[in-house]
Amino acid sequence: MLILGIDTSCDDTAAAVVENGAKIISNIVSSQTDIHKKYGGIVPELASRRHIEMILPVVDEALKGAGAGFEDVSAVAVCHGPGLIGSLLVGCSFAKALCFSKNIPLLAVNHLEGHMFSCFLEEPHPGFPFISLIASGGHTSLYRVDGFGKYRELGRTRDDAAGEAYDKVSKLLGLGYPGGPIIDKLASEGNPKAIDFPRPYLPESFDFSFSGLKTAVLHYLRSQGAKGQNTIQDTGCRIQDKNIVNRESCIMDHDIKDIAASFQACMVDVLVRKAEWAIKKEGIRRVTLSGGVSANSELRKRMKEMGDERETEIFIPSVNLCTDNAAMIASAGYHHFLNKDFAGAGLNPKAYLPL
Repeated sequence: MLILGIDTSCDDTAAAVVENGAKIISNIVSSQTDIHKKYGGIVPELASRRHIEMILPVVDEALKGAGAGFEDVSAVAVCHGPGLIGSLLVGCSFAKALCFSKNIPLLAVNHLEGHMFSCFLEEPHPGFPFISLIASGGHTSLYRVDGFGKYRELGRTRDDAAGEAYDKVSKLLGLGYPGGPIIDKLASEGNPKAIDFPRPYLPESFDFSFSGLKTAVLHYLRSQGAKGQNTIQDTGCRIQDKNIVNRESCIMDHDIKDIAASFQACMVDVLVRKAEWAIKKEGIRRVTLSGGVSANSELRKRMKEMGDERETEIFIPSVNLCTDNAAMIASAGYHHFLNKDFAGAGLNPKAYLPL
């Protein structure tokens, strides 16, 4: 059974063909990073317009890569939320028109559900039940998963998601967008104990809150600027966002590495500790880590170390399956198909869609 997956939830136009919910036949992603990086973040209007331009060629390339035509596709699975509403509209409208014109069943998939099932696209994959930690630019959530469609939310972000905090701190440091890969690289060369940023554990709660951590980085940069550490004319100096950091100062490159490492240490500590709490409370020794932030090298390493200490199986997809992609949408869609959970022409996307 071949499922054509489509994802336009944010800034990547993605299409994939997946066999029986587990074997990737093709997986195409058209990135918009070059469009948005000049603005320091995603511009929703530009994202949706680019999706309109790319959706047809991306789907066409996915089918060609799979050596398949529309007549070979059993169903089309499309992400209908959560995400940017303009972007979601492009994918949903295309999928509905395609299914209507070709008489193909339509499957509606929640983006978070897709991230969960990205771990089923590779071997070994988890058995039920398991704890799912999803960390991305728009979401940071913990779920107990007892089976397909049987999800119980344990915790979610109260403000900034993990990936969002990475992007905002990167902007504060003048490092550009997207922030995650840049900070991860710099952190590997810095001292994670150089700065004692607060760790927002939120005792007795599985919820996440990273806005305070981002603000702590801002206050630290301002305090360094107030000391007149360096002038912007000094060589080896990186100029900060002049709207935020003292115009008369900037941070040396070696200090930026320490800031990045210290910030990342806080982020990883909180994510790993929350997963550890969930293991203890739920009595489940299987954990999946997915979402864009799960591509972070330090987080992957620390999760595996925690799993060894707790005698818990840790499942993390390959880096190319961590970020938004359509293969994960097709994988989840396959299970919707088996459950005869079909969508109709009245399917509408939703920017906020609980799982």
